[in-house]
Amino acid sequence: MINNILRIRIPLERIGVLIGTSGKVKTTIENKYDVNIDVEGRAGEVSITLNSASSEPVGIFRARDIVQAIGRGFSPERAFKLFNEEATLIVIDLREIFGKSDSDISRVKGRIIGRNGKARRLIEELSGASICIYGHSVAIIGDRSQFIVAKEAIERLIRGDQHRSVYDFLQRKRRELKLMEAELWQDSDQFSKPQMDDSDSVDTQTQS
Repeated sequence: MINNILRIRIPLERIGVLIGTSGKVKTTIENKYDVNIDVEGRAGEVSITLNSASSEPVGIFRARDIVQAIGRGFSPERAFKLFNEEATLIVIDLREIFGKSDSDISRVKGRIIGRNGKARRLIEELSGASICIYGHSVAIIGDRSQFIVAKEAIERLIRGDQHRSVYDFLQRKRRELKLMEAELWQDSDQFSKPQMDDSDSVDTQTQS
C-alpha cells in the first residue's frame, strides 16, 4: 500500500532553494508527480502529499528523492536529473562511518573534493554521475552503472586509497563501459538488419 504522505527534514538554508523564485521549483515537482509539497520553514520539515486522484502513486517517492537531493546540496537543475526514471539518488552519511568526529569528516570531504575540486570533477566525468558534498554527506545521482562506479570510487577515497589508484580505477571502468556500449550497438545493429528468408533468395539455376 502506498503512503499518502511522506515527511522529510532538510537543512533550513536549503528551504529557499527548494521553493525557488516565485515558488517555481516546488511547483515544478508538484506538477511533475501530481503531489502537494508543504514546507515548514522554521523546522525544515517538508511534507509531500499524494493527490487522491493521482494515477502514478509511485511519484510521491520520486518527489521525495528530488526534495532530498536539493536538501543534500544539489541545485534544482541537477536534482531534476531524477526526472529520468533510470536515475537514482544515493546518500552516504559520513557520520555513520566516522561518528561525530568533525575532523575526520572534514578530512575525508577534502579527499573526495580534491585539490581545486579535481577529484570530484574526475569522478563525475569518468562515471557520468553527479556528485555533491554537503554538510556530513556525499550524495550521488546517476543511473545504475554510473552510481555504482562513483560510489566505489568515493568509498576507496574514504578508505584512504591513493588518488592515483582511484583515477586508474575510474579510467578502467570508463573503458569497460564504452566497450559494453559498443557491443550493445553492434548487437542492436545486427537485429535491425533485414533477414533474408528462402523466398528472398535468388535461384540462379532456375533463371538460366
